[in-house]
Amino acid sequence: MEYLSLRRGQTFLALVLFIGGIVTVIGLLIAFFAASSLDTGYGVAASFNAESAATAGAEDALLQLDRNAQFPTGSGISVPYNFTAGSSTASVNVTQNSPTSSQATILSTATVSGRTKKIQVIVSTNASTTAVTILSWMEIQ
Repeated sequence: MEYLSLRRGQTFLALVLFIGGIVTVIGLLIAFFAASSLDTGYGVAASFNAESAATAGAEDALLQLDRNAQFPTGSGISVPYNFTAGSSTASVNVTQNSPTSSQATILSTATVSGRTKKIQVIVSTNASTTAVTILSWMEIQ
């Protein structure tokens, strides 16, 4: 009789340990997926903020070119500057006569929480009319 009692206790202990292990694994999976979804949400928001800042920087460069078709002064000169949009900052680079004469290339880069976005805009400039025409606008890697 004593042998059956010990055997039931061993079986019960093994069952409790098995169920406890399953509960622990399920708890860890839930914690992993919760942390993963939070990180994804923050990553999407950071990516959106970086793209907004880069776009704002490119639009500021367009405004600068509209006011002065030779901005930044000189041929083939590339002068980077920073543009603040809200709590984010974009590094903006305007290169005159690139890719060809009477064109300018704008490269605006912003990084928010490790997410980097780059906007490249190629415009045609007319020094006599100060008209600026956008030829291409794209996000680059």
